[in-house]
Amino acid sequence: MELREGQVAVVTGAAGGIGLAMARRFAAEGLAVVLGDVERGALAEAADELMESGAQVLARTVDVSDPDEVRAFADAAYDTFGAVHVLCNNAGVGSGAEGRMWEHEPNDWKWAFSVNVWGVFHGIQAFVPRMLAGGEPGHVVNTSSGDGGIAPLPTASVYAVTKAAVVTMTESLYAHLRAEHARVGASVLFPGPHMLRTGLWESHRNRPERYAKQRPRKTPYRSLDQWEAAMKEAGHEVAFTPVEEVAEHVVDGIRADRFWMLPASEHSDRQIRARSQSMLDRANPSYLESFILD
Repeated sequence: MELREGQVAVVTGAAGGIGLAMARRFAAEGLAVVLGDVERGALAEAADELMESGAQVLARTVDVSDPDEVRAFADAAYDTFGAVHVLCNNAGVGSGAEGRMWEHEPNDWKWAFSVNVWGVFHGIQAFVPRMLAGGEPGHVVNTSSGDGGIAPLPTASVYAVTKAAVVTMTESLYAHLRAEHARVGASVLFPGPHMLRTGLWESHRNRPERYAKQRPRKTPYRSLDQWEAAMKEAGHEVAFTPVEEVAEHVVDGIRADRFWMLPASEHSDRQIRARSQSMLDRANPSYLESFILD
């Protein structure tokens, strides 16, 4: 798919981080951008910034866990621009779960699934039929993570499970689009290869009351800065990937019709090989040993 002026890109989780970086990159290619996010103030700031740069922008608050809100979001995009060519289902949250899986609160799982999994599905249902009906080339990018999408980080197991689901959902979407001989492609994005400075670490600030925790946390939430400081104190330097690099990877991947938007990484490749070999050998998951020993 070629990206060109006159096309329209929709991005959820667009008020900051990877989402805003993608919106900026699409706008730089001349695309109109439709921004969706739950944070009204940050969304308005993002929209103002893009409009000041000359971009055509539509910004709408949207809770991707609510199918009615996502359908209304799609209606607004089509009412304003008449078409959508790129859909980035990017909104995501952590879960706030602590301890072992059997100690987790059900609401930790319900909230993470409502955004990270159902949010992607709602985006597909609201936009893809219209993209197909339009008959123009298009592309869907669903944001996963190396945590779960490749192999789980057991200390963040809820998030990992949701991101594993996004991979399988996108594989299925790809197959369904190919079966329809559609002009719309699909990709799964693994942001990285290193850590990213995004608002995911503080996603609890947007946790809705219907998924509220039922008991106080044993430990306070840690910001990314606090986590990074703790890692440095323990003697571990943390590498970060600029979100602009992720956005560039997305644009390149769309142009190349690349399903696996997975940046080169020795660490990721080791995980992929170890997990695949474990399955082929019908062996226990030794690639999790470092976490088990913790």
